[in-house]
Amino acid sequence: MSILPKNRMEAFSDGVLAIIITIMVLELHMPDGATFDAIKSIIPTFIAYILSYLYVGIYWNNHHHLVSTLSKVSGKILWFNLHWLFWMSLLPMATKWLGAYPFRTAPTFVYGFILFMCAISYYLLQIEVLKQHKKHSKLKQIFGRDLKGKISIILYLTITICALFLPILSYVLLFVPTLLWVIPDRRIEKFYNP
Repeated sequence: MSILPKNRMEAFSDGVLAIIITIMVLELHMPDGATFDAIKSIIPTFIAYILSYLYVGIYWNNHHHLVSTLSKVSGKILWFNLHWLFWMSLLPMATKWLGAYPFRTAPTFVYGFILFMCAISYYLLQIEVLKQHKKHSKLKQIFGRDLKGKISIILYLTITICALFLPILSYVLLFVPTLLWVIPDRRIEKFYNP
């Protein structure tokens, strides 16, 4: 197995996430007019942007912490990281669609599905990173069963399925995982500060 310096993967991942945020913000357009009533037309797009910005920020924060535990990365970790970035790169399209058609079945389903796949792919990346640590390492003990990660995956799956029957409820539920993760995951910090 070849081992590579982690800084290239970190820099590439940071660049992709920065581009994702840039694309999303470029989709925000000014209101058609100079009145407060004109703002109403962009509110759904702005809410979708805020939601996606939070998700990208949460993933960036957790990715930074996770990768900080490595000294080098394997080719397998690089592929798991690319898999995760693929799903993240679809967020701008899904954000634009959700903002244009809030509370509608297809956009809410696609947005939820992309978040579900982001969570699955990140979880797989996390498992591969943890494999790089010894069997009884402190980091593996800190992560334990990773209840927070598994709850998130179940929430995204629920949101995705719910979109087929109750898109309004699904749309509202999209904010629940952000509440779960908006406070940074402190497990990695415990690794460095016992």
